[in-house]
Amino acid sequence: MLNRFFLLAFLCFSCHLIAQEEPVEQVKIFLDCDRCDDEFQRQNLGNVQFVRDQDLSDVHIFVVTQRNGAGGRSYEMDFIGKNEFEAINYKLTFATDANMTNDEVRKRVLEYLKLGLVRFWIAKGTISEVAVNVPTPENEEEEIEEKYPWDYWLFRVGANGFFNGQELNNRSNFNVNLSARRVTEKNKFSLFLRYGENRSTFTFINDLDEEEDFKVFNNNKRLNVNDVLSINDHWSYGFFGSIGTSTFSNFDLFATFRPALEYSFFDYVDSAKKQLTISYRNGIRYNEYIERTVFNETEELLWEHGIQLGGRINQEWGTVNAEVSFNQFLNDPTLNATNFFLSTNVRLFKGFNFNVSGSYSITRNQVNIPGGDLTVEELLLQQQQLQSGYNYFVSVGFNYSFGSIYNTIVNPRFDF
Repeated sequence: MLNRFFLLAFLCFSCHLIAQEEPVEQVKIFLDCDRCDDEFQRQNLGNVQFVRDQDLSDVHIFVVTQRNGAGGRSYEMDFIGKNEFEAINYKLTFATDANMTNDEVRKRVLEYLKLGLVRFWIAKGTISEVAVNVPTPENEEEEIEEKYPWDYWLFRVGANGFFNGQELNNRSNFNVNLSARRVTEKNKFSLFLRYGENRSTFTFINDLDEEEDFKVFNNNKRLNVNDVLSINDHWSYGFFGSIGTSTFSNFDLFATFRPALEYSFFDYVDSAKKQLTISYRNGIRYNEYIERTVFNETEELLWEHGIQLGGRINQEWGTVNAEVSFNQFLNDPTLNATNFFLSTNVRLFKGFNFNVSGSYSITRNQVNIPGGDLTVEELLLQQQQLQSGYNYFVSVGFNYSFGSIYNTIVNPRFDF
């Protein structure tokens, strides 16, 4: 009886596999986009078959995005033909802005996906249900030169908070922020103002069944002002300033001002797909401390400089982001910090992707650490920044997919 049951189950499973592998003579596409709503596109883009790997596709749609001055993103959508469509390759570009909802953004992406696929549908001969709508001459709107009443300025105001707790502890966090940003080809200016506070209460019951409350309160205030100016296609310079306070980091007041110079090895217009820059900053920092530091200082004026080399690549085979930086106080060259960062997701072969990310920092420039010993409560509750010679994180993984090459169907039941 048991053998018959397994035989019947095997036959049902085999029939299911055969049924789902039925080929459909439609253009096979691989949508390679980190910021696209894949589920929405699969539900609303017909006349195509979505496949799970670029080598299985007729069209590899490779999409890269960058933040733009309107608070949205600029999209570059490459349609890369494969197999019988190898001769068809072109790019579409469009942009979104800060006033667009997620639904409006994904609908615009869908519009450009349809527009870019028209040539492939024509070449494939699957145009029986494809329609193109364009305005008639009498309905065309007269082209009016667009004016910018805000002169490219974008403002944002925001606030957020969270509250959680149990019987013996509770936490709250509150943040308010204001930003102003103006981006043109020649100049990029930004201002960011933030206030945040954290409150935590922990209740302990001692040996006498008495409740003892430990309360933690941290707040921080910060104002950043940055101004970057273009020199040419490879050079730019800027000014970076900040002022603020932080009870966690032992700052009653801090203020910095650092001019900087940057060189881009590639033309800035290619930054969506490849970027490699080196920059140098040199300036002053004034610190006024809440508690006397381990260097027996209550306030000090420091001269600091730093160099940073970083780059990123967004290509069909994957993405790579890497950065190395070195910062040093010139008053005492032994006070310095070195940081390394790497993040990559690389497609090694069909269906197989390898990813690794991590950072490592050598921190010998923590001039703000307060002197004296920490209490057990301060250590466990993380009331203030701790001295550490290094910190790191590492993540390594891979994923491999195989089986049915078609994945057009979307089934959202039970959210998995």
